[in-house]
Amino acid sequence: MKNFNTPDNVFRRTVALCMFALLALLAGCSSVKFTYNQGDTLLYWWMNSYADLEGKQADITKRDIDTLFKWHRQTQLRDYAALLGGFQRQLAANPTQADLTQAYRDIRLRGERLSTRAVPEITTLALSIKPEQIANIERKFKSKNDDYRKKFMEGSTEKRQRARFKKSMEQFDLWFGNFSSEQEAILRRASDARALDNEGWLEERMWRQRRILAVLRKIQQEKLNREQATVQIQAMQRELFARMDSPERKAFYDANMDQTTKYILTAIRIATPAQKKHAHERMQGWITDFEALATGK
Repeated sequence: MKNFNTPDNVFRRTVALCMFALLALLAGCSSVKFTYNQGDTLLYWWMNSYADLEGKQADITKRDIDTLFKWHRQTQLRDYAALLGGFQRQLAANPTQADLTQAYRDIRLRGERLSTRAVPEITTLALSIKPEQIANIERKFKSKNDDYRKKFMEGSTEKRQRARFKKSMEQFDLWFGNFSSEQEAILRRASDARALDNEGWLEERMWRQRRILAVLRKIQQEKLNREQATVQIQAMQRELFARMDSPERKAFYDANMDQTTKYILTAIRIATPAQKKHAHERMQGWITDFEALATGK
């Protein structure tokens, strides 16, 4: 099953892993097919909102996005459909916490595969970034961080817990349909039992942002060639993905994984047969969309 409360959604917070923005959009959309077919435009819009792309740079970025989408459509979507089929079978058999943890690893592996394939396109963009665009990205990061603080870090503990619970319920409702007031009460207690560690997630966001900005500045200021820039971007990607297993952050991530998977198991445990049927049908719709998209439809 999908991690309903992914800690720091890298998809929407890093230019270096820009294709993750698309996956974040897909994860929250009831129609994968519609969103995917608009994905190239959505991804360009997202990237442009950070860097304010211009002229030939914008044209090349659009071309590279198109190339990346063609590869993704032709080589990855059937695998996504198969992965969702496995999630369907797990849900029917009442998954364990170990099953959910492995599902998260399976999704993460596909994110790493996508990121690795996107290195040439990311490198081309990074080589074209100008100082003023780096400043734009830094300002956008700051704005997003300020929004995060207002939404998840200001006010009482109860207010912050409520905001976190509301966010998770949007995902639960997408998968299972509406929950009753009694079910929501159970889920609210399970949600509040988790550590309220928004400060830790903000720290992770800002660490990633600093790493991205440092690489962009190094490429621009030292006028690195393509080979040198590629090495820098690959190293950054390895660090971003290895962060969860790093000695200084592993305990933090492991604790969150433990709490989140238990929370999801609570939702599965209290779901009615009709709600599980809703989740099965939702996944089947996405499977059908992925299979159709893979054929070019």
